[in-house]
Amino acid sequence: MEVQKVEGIANELPDKSLKKGPKNIYLNKIDIRAYTMIIGLIAIWILFSILTDGTFLSARNISNLTMQMAVVAILGVGMVLVIVTGHIDLSVGSLVGLVGGCAAALMVWNGWGTVQTIIAVLALGIVAGALQGFATVYLNVPAFIVTLGGMMVFKGILLGITEGVSIAPMNDSYKLFGQAYVTNATTYFFAFLVIAAMFVLEFKKQKNRKNMGLEHDSKAAYTKSIIISILILGFVYVMVAYKGLPVPAFIMLALVALFTFLAEKTKFGRSIYAIGGNLQAAVYSGIKVKKIVLTVFALNGLMAAVAGIILSARLNTGSPSAGTMMELDAIAAAVIGGTSLMGGRGRVYGAILGALIMASLDNGMSLLNIEAFWQYIVKGGILVLAVWFDVYTKKKGR
Repeated sequence: MEVQKVEGIANELPDKSLKKGPKNIYLNKIDIRAYTMIIGLIAIWILFSILTDGTFLSARNISNLTMQMAVVAILGVGMVLVIVTGHIDLSVGSLVGLVGGCAAALMVWNGWGTVQTIIAVLALGIVAGALQGFATVYLNVPAFIVTLGGMMVFKGILLGITEGVSIAPMNDSYKLFGQAYVTNATTYFFAFLVIAAMFVLEFKKQKNRKNMGLEHDSKAAYTKSIIISILILGFVYVMVAYKGLPVPAFIMLALVALFTFLAEKTKFGRSIYAIGGNLQAAVYSGIKVKKIVLTVFALNGLMAAVAGIILSARLNTGSPSAGTMMELDAIAAAVIGGTSLMGGRGRVYGAILGALIMASLDNGMSLLNIEAFWQYIVKGGILVLAVWFDVYTKKKGR
């Protein structure tokens, strides 16, 4: 009855603006910012490929690129969830270094095995993140201050543990997490598993929307899934053409898939977006805000621990300088990938896009022997541009 009434009013309007409502609503669902960043990434790849005579897009360089970006992308995964809730975490870089330093000290100085060490440092990451989350939500200290203090505390503990020197070498089995490659069979199996899961979830989504009488476009949805599947298979083909998929990249993709499901298909994930979108409404709707935010900080600490394991395994050392400035790279990856600093909006898989853009710039400019200071200038400029575009598109939407 209400729909017929609205349509009747629309027929009486001279400009027929309401008649175009459904189409405009559909167009507004398109993530213009994400597509813009994808176009920008393609442009960067084409430019560097031309300037390096194809070296940039060689299988070997793409493999190295994915290995280099894995740490920042994993940090970005946790950072997306934190920013979506309306908070920030400036301590993850120092926590990455602390995890690597502790892992090295346990193995080299205390003779611990790889499994025991990994369990210990993962627990360290969770506890560190949870403590900061507790101070934020239960002691009402702003997350900016809590994590800024955490950054300095973790850095101080790292210097105390390592005594200011690098600790090496790591166990051979530990180094596999940063230097090894996944077998081709496992890589293809993982790719087909992801593709199958994507189509199953899309089928259920379209079926539910149809059953509830909601607007749906199955053809467009499945076309998008097919395009993504082609890109996944193309990526796997390139990886296999060199040595295979690097273990850090495999861990990164597995975590992105897991956290994307967690954020978009579970009650916990919906609560995260509700908190960032409208805190008061989330409280009134019965969401346990403090518990959710505390869990998000704990998960972010876990992601920092995983990143610390991969970085120390790749470098084969626990260094007192490891993780320096990585918190800024993680924030940049999340923001460039589409996460709004205002909270309530962002996608976990966007962290890969943001990390890939920054890693591509670093890698491409290094291949061209461009001085290091230009890398900071360019990445900083792109970060500011991404935030401006977020603000602009929000104003445009209003």
